[in-house]
Amino acid sequence: MEQRMKLAPHMIQSMEILQLPILALQERIEQELNGNPVLEMEDDDNPDEVAAAPEPAPDDNIGEKTLVVDTDNNKAGDFERLDNLDDEFKDFIDQSGPYRGRHDGEEKDPKLEALKNVAAPPQSLHDYLTEQWAMVDAEEPVKKAGSAIIDYIDDRGYLSVPLEQLHSKDQKDFAPKHLDDALPLIQQLDPPGVGARDLRECLLIQLAQSNDAPSLEYRLIANHMDALLENRLPEIAKKMDCDMERLNRAIQRLSKLDLSPGLQIGRNDSIPITPDVMVESRDGSGDFSVRLADNSLPSLRLNPFYTRMVDDNHTSENTRKFLQNNIRSAHWIIEAIEQRKHTLLKVAQTIVRHQRDFFEQGPLYLRPLPMATVAQEVGVHLATVSRAVSGKYMQCAWGILPLRKFFSGGTEDTSGLAHSWEAIRVQLQQIIDAEDKTQPLNDDQIKEKLAEAGISHLARRTVAKYRKLMNIPTAKFRKKY
Repeated sequence: MEQRMKLAPHMIQSMEILQLPILALQERIEQELNGNPVLEMEDDDNPDEVAAAPEPAPDDNIGEKTLVVDTDNNKAGDFERLDNLDDEFKDFIDQSGPYRGRHDGEEKDPKLEALKNVAAPPQSLHDYLTEQWAMVDAEEPVKKAGSAIIDYIDDRGYLSVPLEQLHSKDQKDFAPKHLDDALPLIQQLDPPGVGARDLRECLLIQLAQSNDAPSLEYRLIANHMDALLENRLPEIAKKMDCDMERLNRAIQRLSKLDLSPGLQIGRNDSIPITPDVMVESRDGSGDFSVRLADNSLPSLRLNPFYTRMVDDNHTSENTRKFLQNNIRSAHWIIEAIEQRKHTLLKVAQTIVRHQRDFFEQGPLYLRPLPMATVAQEVGVHLATVSRAVSGKYMQCAWGILPLRKFFSGGTEDTSGLAHSWEAIRVQLQQIIDAEDKTQPLNDDQIKEKLAEAGISHLARRTVAKYRKLMNIPTAKFRKKY
């Protein structure tokens, strides 16, 4: 014999519900409503209408009786029994629950209805180019060579393999010459720049197809691409015999070209962000109200008709077991949702209490907040807090922010005030934005600026690490002439 710790099914379900964002929770509730006949949405107009309906008094006279034709009293008793049949039928309807009729006589296929509500997938870049290539007038070997080229164009619109690798010795449909003839035709397709083999060729294709392509931009990319990427503008201006102002205008026009033209076509997997928590200021009093953005979640309850069937002695044993399992599952999902609301609200209130300066003054005042501190104050395990903030967002005066943003380490300044790493990155960005672009700051100078702001314990390599994480180039590439 041995002792083991095992999670009960309802505990596993509670952890899954706690981790779901608001949109995923809506989908999960919809699945439970479709799969559990005992679970139903509560009617907002009168939620207690069915539950509060009085139980009809049992009538021993209800049942089948033989209709006896009696000649006495002009058959008045028989006609009275016929009139009472309507009342007995209404009582049966009340006991069996509300009738949910269909508006149409045809039975709908749920799978077909689901397919009708699914958005059609957008056209891929490969299909888009194939449709255009079918309209190009060329010889048959060139057409087949072009189809082979399109198969190797990636999502960004670049030809991902060398052209000579697309032809093999066993390939008899086209020759290497046909590949060379097909590539310029493909590079004329839409979007401009597609089919390029590198960045330089992509920009040159777009400049050649533009109606007002200046020769300066074309010569700049064709002859001085490497120097341009290294920001050696004085050297370029001297070789091209033009002043720096004209060169900067040309670079400004080049910045409008698309470096990844293929991304204009194809799937857009942008996921909408819906906040789970709302933080609002109370009439400028300095206090903040925290509430859950769960108005779209339906209120759930048990169907009273099925709960009465469980206690009915006339219900068969198989039916009773089926209803008991579904009632137990419905109780679990309702309790899990309520537990999620309670935990998430407590965690959000604790975050707002610890990060009050952030909500009042902005990102520079975000303080270090260990997740263990919140777990201890809420009275739950550290893993529970991690699941509660996973994939969830908070809406406040500073935008819609992930809840995990408020949990980070940090350091203290010279006055002993703690600063989170996120606040230090914001401070670093402000220093970069305020610098003189003709003489940008290097990492040592940025470190000195942070020390002037009170953050003096950072090493130069730490500044360089955060600068790289924020995709900020070095001083050499930030310099403007």
